[in-house]
Amino acid sequence: MRFFKMGKGAYGEGDVFLGIKMPQARALAQRYADKLPFSDITELLQSPYHEERLIALLLLVHLFKTGNLVQQKKIFTFYLTHTASINNWDLVDLSAHKIVGRYLEKNPRKILYTLARSHNLWERRIAIIATAHFISQNDFAETLAIAHLLLTDTHDLIHKAVGWMLREVGKKSIHTEETFLKKYYMQMPRTMLRYAIEKFPEEKRQRYLKGTV
Repeated sequence: MRFFKMGKGAYGEGDVFLGIKMPQARALAQRYADKLPFSDITELLQSPYHEERLIALLLLVHLFKTGNLVQQKKIFTFYLTHTASINNWDLVDLSAHKIVGRYLEKNPRKILYTLARSHNLWERRIAIIATAHFISQNDFAETLAIAHLLLTDTHDLIHKAVGWMLREVGKKSIHTEETFLKKYYMQMPRTMLRYAIEKFPEEKRQRYLKGTV
């Protein structure tokens, strides 16, 4: 309950867990990857049980990866019309870049900015995590633009996600990450900054934390 913040008033309030661990969930998804009709996957995604929604998303990721362009568009659209069921950080993090990011690699990306401005916490997290796919292709523009949009977000889970994606940018291009950080680090939430500079040499990390860059 503490790990997924299921307490009263927390972001995971009302979620229900069966106790199935991730390796078991992945094994189940692999076993039924090409056997379940889409209607059953839909039912799983709408389940009150966290792990059933997780397995549904693993199945969708598999179907997207192996599907043709028509099937991929269907899954992308389905995913974005069911964001109410993608309602915890692990569900977003295992799927957003593999479905939304991959689909938008060769399609207009305006929807990401709509998601980034959403009142829904998970849609905002989907927007930034989806850009992990672009980062893997050495394409940083959307990550930086959405990070800028989310600088003033008030939720800790967005601070962590943005900092994480900035750190991933740094793995590909430290110059790109630092150019962004030097412009905005003084106004970034502390958690966001700490995540972004986590892998920096200690001396440089301390300069950012003390505001002396």
